[in-house]
Order: sequence, then C-alpha cells, then structure tokens
Amino acid sequence: MAFFDFCKGFTNKYANPFELYEYGIMGMNQRNVNYIGRYNKRRLYPLVDNKLKTKKMALEHNVNTPNLIGSIKSQVEAENIVKILGEHKEFCIKPAQGSGGKGILVITGREGKAFVKASGQVISSHDIRRHVSNILAGLFSLGGKQDIALIEDLIHFDPVFNGYSYEGVPDTRIIVFQGFPVMSMMRLSTAASDGKANLHQGAVGVGICIRTGRAVRAVQYNEPIKFHPDTNNDLYSLRVPHWDKVLHLAASCYNMSGLGYIGTDIVLDKDKGPMLLELNARPGMAIQTANNAGLLPRLRLIEALTQRQSLSIEQKVAFAKKHFGVYDEM
Repeated sequence: MAFFDFCKGFTNKYANPFELYEYGIMGMNQRNVNYIGRYNKRRLYPLVDNKLKTKKMALEHNVNTPNLIGSIKSQVEAENIVKILGEHKEFCIKPAQGSGGKGILVITGREGKAFVKASGQVISSHDIRRHVSNILAGLFSLGGKQDIALIEDLIHFDPVFNGYSYEGVPDTRIIVFQGFPVMSMMRLSTAASDGKANLHQGAVGVGICIRTGRAVRAVQYNEPIKFHPDTNNDLYSLRVPHWDKVLHLAASCYNMSGLGYIGTDIVLDKDKGPMLLELNARPGMAIQTANNAGLLPRLRLIEALTQRQSLSIEQKVAFAKKHFGVYDEM
C-alpha cells in the first residue's frame, strides 16, 4: 500500500478498530499473544530486563556498547562511590531494572570534589551517593524491586543530530523480528519530556525509512509535527548516518539474545559509531504512529518465509531494506 493511501485512513482523530486492523495496525493484545508470547521465551527475559545482564551479554558477543565503569550492588559499596569512579569526569549512572529513563543521572564534568550534571547543576559526592542508594532501594525499578546501579562511560552523540534533541541523547528504536529489522524510529527528547527519550512524556518520535535511514514522519503526543518544539529544526531533514551499520547491529541482537521479537535502542557516538544502549522484550506500539504504518503486514511477510532461519544477518538486512522501505513511495 502506498504511503499516502495509508494516510487517508487517519483523517479523523478517532479510528474504527476494524479499520486499524485493515491497515495492518497491531494492537497490544495481539502483540502480547501472537508475537511476544510466541517468540520470546520467558527464561530469556532477564537478559534484557536487567541492564547489567544485557551489558555483559553484549560484551561477550563483541557488540558495540558503552563501556561499563562499574556496578554497585549494596549500600556498603555505595559508600565507596568516589573510589569506584576514580578519575572519570564524564559518566552515567542508571538502575539495572529501570524503565522510561527513570533514575538516570548524567555527569558531564567535575569541579574539584563536586560533579556537574548535564543541566549544569553542581552536586556533591553525597548527592551521588544518595542517588545510588535510591537506585539500590528500588525507587526507579520495575515493581519497586531492589536494584543494582550501573556506571557507564558517557555517550557523546554524533554532532549530525545537533538541534534535533533537547539536552538528552537521541536514540534509534528498531523493532527486530526473527533477526529482521522491520520498523524504526528516532526518539528525540524535548523540554516537555525533561530531556528523556520517552514518547509518553512528550518526546518526539520520528519514523525512519528502513531502506534509507531518512525521516518519513514526526509526531509528538501522537500528533504530526514538522519542527522540533524546542529547537525548531526541520524534523523531515533528519537522516541517520552509518545506517547499514545500525541495521546490522540491531539485527545481530536476535542471535545474541534469542528473543524473536525485540526493540533495540541504538545511539550514535561521534567517535565509536553505532552503540547498543539497551534491549526491550516488550517494545511499545507508538512506532506505528511515528511511521504512519502498521507492523502486521511486515511481520506476516517474514512469518511466511520458510527459510528465514537459514538466512545470514546481511541477508535479513537486505530483505528488510527491499521490502520495508517507504521513502521512495512518498
């Protein structure tokens, strides 16, 4: 179906669920039963629900990911946070089982014994220690469970994205099914989202063409927009560099994790290139809104491939680029 033909089905704010189904829009129940429940073995969930396990798995498989400075598992270790940090001036502290960007502390510099946050606010080592203590207590984790604090190298995002994101690091979410990258969007933080790349909090979602890596649509709060609300940059001029490497990295996460239906979050470091930030075994539905396209036709096309398990990563990426590109249809 041509891109504009699809758009005609969304002239009204509210759509009939049967019309959405006809357009290939996947609902949450269908995702949970037919794809997550069918293709994701529950014993593998901890590999992605726990960022420390994801990090170790990525390092074991030589997948490019931010370097792990250290991890803190107890309040006793939290007292030694300054020693663990050593001479590191730039780093990120995050909960291993956090979600939605909660509990992430980004430090961009040091002033003597004090630390400088991304916002420019100066905090003390006591503030760092208290934040780690809150992470361990489960303040930011799923279900309030006791957690682990991770300390990672700070990502320096590629300057090609200057003006496309407010404070936070822009990332690329790619849905990978059976090793095929099927749909992609960039998540750009805003003042409304408090620098977090969370669409539900007001971040911008930009649909990305699988074939070209170019923007096809942009939304905020599920409504189409053309310019970034804070920087006024034209979102339709966005193009992800190193696109083939990004797709290859995303596709390789299937072999690494064993999960058949996952969301891969990838960032572009100006020096180290595409890096895996994290994996999600229950990726959300908003990516369809950002692309103005449904996931179901793409997923079913892959399910119909009897030889899909024998294809290499390169072959799966090539198949995806051939069949799931939308830019040339606009």
